[in-house]
Amino acid sequence: MIVVRSVLLVGLFSAKDRDHRERLDALEARVTARGWRVLGRFVQRRGVSDGGVRLMTGPLSRRFLIGTGKLEEIVANCSREHVDAVVFVNELSSYQRRWLSARLGCPALTEGDLDASAHVATGDPTRTHRRAGRGRAFRRRR
Repeated sequence: MIVVRSVLLVGLFSAKDRDHRERLDALEARVTARGWRVLGRFVQRRGVSDGGVRLMTGPLSRRFLIGTGKLEEIVANCSREHVDAVVFVNELSSYQRRWLSARLGCPALTEGDLDASAHVATGDPTRTHRRAGRGRAFRRRR
């Protein structure tokens, strides 16, 4: 069972997305309503690059969603602040969730997980919550 008391909020947003602060504010309101404490907010902005406009809404990294520099910043904050979980505004694939959880050292949750994990905030021992990324075993391709 995972007991969550403190979290970080993370979002990847297109440079054209003007309401990213409002989306993070709404997520923070949902998180604090659960009794979780928000220790920080991280925003990765994706600007126009050689890839053009068609790539602006896609992830920066297939594995981590965000760039490696931003990820390192979040990892450092997780260990310094003893964060219990990181909540992403964006949806995560199971692949991204597994890699992010392993790299962050704590579960990578999404906005959609908040309703499903309401029992986590209270630490209700009658309900269980699988830690993100602990599903089937990861096997390296040869």
